[in-house]
Amino acid sequence: MNRYIYIFKSIWLFLLAIELIVSSCSQERVRISKQLKTEIQIFPDYKEVTIPVNIAPLNFSVPDSGDYCLLIQGKGGEPIQVHSKEGLFDIPLKPWKRLLKENSGEQLEWIVARRVDGAWKAYLPFHTTVAKDSIDPYIAYRLLCLSNDMWNRMGIYQRDLEGYEQSVIYENKLTDYNCVNCHTFPERDPRKFIFHMRGLHSGSVLMDGKKMVKLNTKTPETISNFVYIYWHPEGRYLAVTTCSTYQHFFANNPNTLEVLDHNADIFVYDTEKNELFSCEALSSKDAWQTFPSFSPDGKSLYFSTCAAVDTLEKDFRKMTYSLCRISFDSETRSFGQRVDTLYNGEKAGKSVSFARVSPNGKFLAFTLQEYGGFGVWHKDADLYMLRLADNKLYPLAQANSDFGESYHTWSSNSHWLVFSSRRLDGCYTRPFFAYIDDEGEAHKAFLLPQKNPAKFYRDLFYTYNLPEFLQEEARTDRHAIMHMMRDGQGRQVKYRSSQNLGED
Repeated sequence: MNRYIYIFKSIWLFLLAIELIVSSCSQERVRISKQLKTEIQIFPDYKEVTIPVNIAPLNFSVPDSGDYCLLIQGKGGEPIQVHSKEGLFDIPLKPWKRLLKENSGEQLEWIVARRVDGAWKAYLPFHTTVAKDSIDPYIAYRLLCLSNDMWNRMGIYQRDLEGYEQSVIYENKLTDYNCVNCHTFPERDPRKFIFHMRGLHSGSVLMDGKKMVKLNTKTPETISNFVYIYWHPEGRYLAVTTCSTYQHFFANNPNTLEVLDHNADIFVYDTEKNELFSCEALSSKDAWQTFPSFSPDGKSLYFSTCAAVDTLEKDFRKMTYSLCRISFDSETRSFGQRVDTLYNGEKAGKSVSFARVSPNGKFLAFTLQEYGGFGVWHKDADLYMLRLADNKLYPLAQANSDFGESYHTWSSNSHWLVFSSRRLDGCYTRPFFAYIDDEGEAHKAFLLPQKNPAKFYRDLFYTYNLPEFLQEEARTDRHAIMHMMRDGQGRQVKYRSSQNLGED
């Protein structure tokens, strides 16, 4: 008997909550005529995701216009009621921030009701978990157009994650629409960073506070300018790849484009001495080494390597990169004698790229795919995790999808990954965020919030590239960069052989 009383009381309290919701939204006292057993379809899919306590409002749309009402409520704080007739729920910022703060570490319940022929019907509620762990307030990324006639419209931008504002770091229209790419920041610090310009006005832009310099990074001893770059945590060194890059287009392949790196070597650039140096393990003629990244303590350098192939056009499927590690001493600028192989791509028949160690040093995230190293163009590319304490390897299942995931970076507190995914339409990459718990497991990923997400992503014919967290807003003098790259001669990077590293 008590069991039935409890069930009846629970149903009554739920219907009363629905009545109060609708009453608040419509300014009239109404009752739910029917509790539907169906879920409401929403875009973006924010159902059952884990979100930061400081994220922008998760505005969403339903497929049809109509008379809708939404209640967002938690254990603490004032519930939020939002009314909609066009299918978009625009959540007010200040009440949203208060509700997240009051429910840190708890769940929020979302209930949508619709009035049809004067009667209100409520869909099944859904939930989001508010993590206690905040997210870095900004991300930086490149936006570029994928069409053949508009490929040169691009720029590097940043986005406020606690709101919706996007601002410019640099746009290539200032330098005659040349290619700008490969932006990277040390320890998510926007006061110091580097990015490339290719083609007209070529060179690398190195920023350090208000100081900036144009670098000419091609040397007689290296095959190319800098390509892939990663900062040492001390902010003095850059691990860089030099290689020849080729593109192949396919007529009948799930991966329409393949980007291949030929004769890739890894060097370390000393920004204070303006010198490049390397070792045999990182610049072997029998193997190609690429995608370098330092450990958070700066004592290890992770990289991908594969056996050199004879003909790219015929042998590109043989390019299965292994994940390796070598020690690095920043004081003596020396490398260890031993190379550890953490994942053997040749034996496994898979390929590793973009190894990224969490700031707390516990986990290493990377992209795993069938072959090659450019996961952004591989439909099969997925995010994997390596637990460094015991080398346990596992996929980040809740972050992955049926389309390619790549270009991942960690937040400062090691609890959030931002990465690029094509899951919305199979064509354009969009930024997604996944919570990483203390065990290194990913929770269901969510799309970067927008004021009107359905319209924004439908109308945006640009793809997001290399999203990277920032601890604060980046401030750049774009016209000063323009004049430096147009008019400056640049500083020529010098190569120093390993035999002479000890000499000053």
